[in-house]
Amino acid sequence: MPTVSPGVDSLMSAGPDTQDGGTATNDFFEVVETTRSVRHRLDFDRPVEPEVIERCIDAAVQAPTGMNQEAWRFLVLTESEPKERVARLYRAGFDGLATRFRHQIPPEMRDQKLPNDRPTYVGLAENLHRMPALILVCSEGRPDPDNAAMQVAFYGSVLPAAWSLMLALRASGLGATWTTLLVTEEERVAQALGIPANVTQTILLPVAYTKGAVLKPAKRKGAREVTYWNRWSEARVVSG
Repeated sequence: MPTVSPGVDSLMSAGPDTQDGGTATNDFFEVVETTRSVRHRLDFDRPVEPEVIERCIDAAVQAPTGMNQEAWRFLVLTESEPKERVARLYRAGFDGLATRFRHQIPPEMRDQKLPNDRPTYVGLAENLHRMPALILVCSEGRPDPDNAAMQVAFYGSVLPAAWSLMLALRASGLGATWTTLLVTEEERVAQALGIPANVTQTILLPVAYTKGAVLKPAKRKGAREVTYWNRWSEARVVSG
């Protein structure tokens, strides 16, 4: 059984954000279907209790791990100085993103206008240092750049834990954003935070309690549109 600090279960079951309705829930399908990247309607002034974060990580590390290695590591930033360092590096990566990856964007999309005047991801970059907690999900070791199977095995042993962590945070009334942008500055982040060279950085989860947020399922293609049966491109035959 995972070790849970005294009082954490009662804190979470009561609903961490009950004063304004909150978003905490124990309904499995509601959690899975409504876990979104939350970039606004967040309470920057309310600390996130370390015990709640650790309880969520306890749940996250029940995820699959190749050869039972448990190589995942979670670096939680709550102090102003390291958060500000990471925020500066995140903004540096954000500012150079369009130029560095322009050649990877389909030509017809390169000069499209942004969907609105102030996309939420811009607000995230500007306010990252204000987040009560930043959780950087890492893995000890490095994936083999020349072996696709080993790359799948490597990331398949850490990303499920990162997603489980985001689900646990959602269930606890916390908003988080799934972002990989910080990896563009991996070397400088490692230097700033003392991360060893043989540790791979993956997902950054900025975390805060929600504040009047409404979380609902996104529009997605249904299972029958994206699922094949027994052979590629073959749909399930519905009798009757």
